[in-house]
Amino acid sequence: MPDLAERMNLLVTKARQLVKDRQLVAVRRGERNVLSVPAAFIDGDQVLKGLPGTITLLADNKYTDEEALRWMFTPDETLPGTPVQALRENRGTEVRRRAQALGF
Repeated sequence: MPDLAERMNLLVTKARQLVKDRQLVAVRRGERNVLSVPAAFIDGDQVLKGLPGTITLLADNKYTDEEALRWMFTPDETLPGTPVQALRENRGTEVRRRAQALGF
């Protein structure tokens, strides 16, 4: 979280609030069980455009944070690439359409 806060020019408490508010997804990793947010979720010093809406759709479809992260980074031949790559390429509508369809 300190790295995230520094990259986004925020206090650590504000960075943690982004996770609580479901603007970002974080999981615990490593030996020290550190709360981590993928660097790909940040664009400059902002949350990646379209990510919060995608996170909401995945949560609405009962995805855990770990499952949501796995889905975001799993290649999809029909996109092409991963959902997070598509968001970075401003193809968020298609990513959200796919996330929404997971519930059906």
